[in-house]
Amino acid sequence: MLFIAGLGNPGPCYENSRHNIGFMMVDIIHDCHQFSSWSRKFQALLADGVINGEKILLIKPQTYMNCSGQAVGKVMRFYRRLPNDLVIIHDDLDLPQGKARLKTGGSSGGHNGIKSIDLHCSMNYRRLRLGIGHPGHKSLVNEHVMGNFSKSDEIWLEPFLTTINNNIGLLVKGDNNNFINQVMR
Repeated sequence: MLFIAGLGNPGPCYENSRHNIGFMMVDIIHDCHQFSSWSRKFQALLADGVINGEKILLIKPQTYMNCSGQAVGKVMRFYRRLPNDLVIIHDDLDLPQGKARLKTGGSSGGHNGIKSIDLHCSMNYRRLRLGIGHPGHKSLVNEHVMGNFSKSDEIWLEPFLTTINNNIGLLVKGDNNNFINQVMR
């Protein structure tokens, strides 16, 4: 079983924020594939389904971004899964809008949600980093990350997330290189 966790903050006030692009992606996967209804367990929303013959558990931590690892760690321990059974989808300030990178392990890059996942789940999981762009100056970072996507962002955001969803089967199979090549095409 593969676990796919999208990172974000719970609540309607954060729903369209750049920081919630991980939640947005997991919601699209949920809606476009045959997954169960969301259920609340382990401080998270969970839904199970199948993609390309592989059982998948979608996870949306409800602990707020900086404590995401608490919820994901509880789920991983309950199901007795290893970090290599986990994919985390999250925003990345240092990637341009509409760009994606996939890697296993490595630095948190200052992302507090990833720091929390590392603390509770080890570091050997796959990370799908989704670019939200940088505002240009350090003093604008918090407002940018916590701010909502604008109407003009729809030009790149919807096709970007749709392309990822259309190729999610490659990620599920572990075909990381082909997955990222298709997404970035």
